Amino acid sequence: MQVTQRTRATVGVRTNKRKPIKNPFRSSKNESPKIALPATLIFLFSLFIIFLIPKSVDRTIRIVTHQHVVEGLPLPPEGFPVRQWSIEVYLLDEQGNEVPANIFDKVTYHLHPTFANPVRVIKKQPFKIEEQGWGEFELGITFTFVDKAGDRKVAHDLNFLQEKYEVDHVIHCPLKSEKLKSLLAESGAVPSVDASSGDKRKATGTDSNKAKRAKPSGSALANAVKGSVDLEKLAEGLTKLSEDDLLGVVQMVTDNRTPDMNIKNDVEGGEFTMDLYTLPDSLLKSLWEYVKKRIE
Repeated sequence: MQVTQRTRATVGVRTNKRKPIKNPFRSSKNESPKIALPATLIFLFSLFIIFLIPKSVDRTIRIVTHQHVVEGLPLPPEGFPVRQWSIEVYLLDEQGNEVPANIFDKVTYHLHPTFANPVRVIKKQPFKIEEQGWGEFELGITFTFVDKAGDRKVAHDLNFLQEKYEVDHVIHCPLKSEKLKSLLAESGAVPSVDASSGDKRKATGTDSNKAKRAKPSGSALANAVKGSVDLEKLAEGLTKLSEDDLLGVVQMVTDNRTPDMNIKNDVEGGEFTMDLYTLPDSLLKSLWEYVKKRIE
C-alpha cells in the first residue's frame, strides 16, 4: 500500500496501480517529480494522505433481527415487558437475495455488560444469537473472515419498534486469501486470480509494512489540530498501520458518514478520498484511538 502526505488533511484510498501521483497544490513550475511506488508507504508534505491498498471487493451483509414479548413472565422492576430477541447474519448476492455468509469464520457479538458472558462467539451459520431482556441497546458485531484474512466491525441498534427488521452494511473484503476469493465468487464478481497475481508481481521488491517520509514544512503543520486530535500525528500513525487495519479505517469512516463530510467513493476507479478537516470530532477521536492502539 502507499501512503502519501501532502499539504491538506485529505485521505484517499485506491487500489495498487502504477500511476504517477500529481501534487495539485504546487504550481507546474516548481512541481516536484511525480511518484509511483506501489506497495510502499511514502510521506511527502503535510497532511494530504493517499493510501494505496491491496485490491478488495465490496459485499453487503444483512443483519436480521427478530423480537417479541414473552407472554406469562412477570414484569421486571423496571416495568418493561421481557422480550425474546435474535440476530442472524446473511450476505446479499448481486440480485439482492440473501445467501449464507460463508466468507466469515465466526461472528462475535458484544452485548450490553449486564448480560452474563456479554461477549458471544458464534461459528455456525447463520451466526444466530438468541437472548431475553427488557432493554434496547447498541451492540458491536465483529465479523472475522475465513483464513484469518481480517475482521470487520459494525454497530447494531437492537430496538423493539418492529418484530422483524433488517439492516444492511457494505464492507470491504480483502483478496489476500484464495479460499476467501472462492467464497466471495459465490455471491458476486471477484477479480481473476491471474489479475491478482499480476498485481503481486508488480509489487515485488517493495515492503508494504514500512514507511518512508520527507520532513513536512513547519507552516504546513500550523493549526493541524481539530477537536482534541493532532491531525499530523493521526496522519503519521496511519502510515504505520497494516493493510488490514487500513481497510478498517475506511470501514469506520464509511459506517459513520454524514452529509457534512467531504468524501468521494469512486467504486469504478477503486479510489476512496476524504478530507480529515470535515470529519466530526467524535469520529476523529475514534480514528485516533483505533490507530494509537495498533501502533503502540
